[in-house]
Amino acid sequence: MALQQLVEQTVIGLGYELVEIERLAGGLLRITIDLPWSPDDAEAVTGPAQPQFITVEDCEKVTRQLQFALEVDGVEYQRLEVSSPGIDRLLRGERDLERFQGCEVDITLKAAVGAAAQGQVNANRKKFRGTLERVAAAEGSPAGWQLVWRDAPPATPGQRVSRHRVPAPVHALGFVLDEVREARLAPLVSFKGRGAATGSVEG
Repeated sequence: MALQQLVEQTVIGLGYELVEIERLAGGLLRITIDLPWSPDDAEAVTGPAQPQFITVEDCEKVTRQLQFALEVDGVEYQRLEVSSPGIDRLLRGERDLERFQGCEVDITLKAAVGAAAQGQVNANRKKFRGTLERVAAAEGSPAGWQLVWRDAPPATPGQRVSRHRVPAPVHALGFVLDEVREARLAPLVSFKGRGAATGSVEG
């Protein structure tokens, strides 16, 4: 059985999603897994998305089953590593953008924002961080995406904020996937619930 098919059957059979298979130097076989997701899941959620992450226990379970399956099939490798995509995971397409809308995202554009965008976004800028939102299709235009953020200075621990302080203005940057060089989840660590730990296990 081909490696891709073997690994995919094993990972899916345990209730996970296969993200990537890599053969690296030194005989390292790296398998990246994730929790399954579909657009139907998003429809059941109200408010901002709460991303769920793979834990060390998930990686251990997949590692044990893969070691057995690879041995039975005679696959040659020196070390097996099963890991999650990480808290700064790469967003690879429309499906990932749909999955993580409402989350903080870092994007790098292929080309800098032009001077025509001044007043809303600084010109000659490629990198942005903000909340990812879906933009509905307008007449004659396809649906797209936007990042929304405030350029407010970070709060200093213990600093008292005046109730009368004028809030920082809201900025929005509209884009389509073809304009993006790279998009990633912003690495903001949460210690609540399942998202408290992400993992990587070598076997």
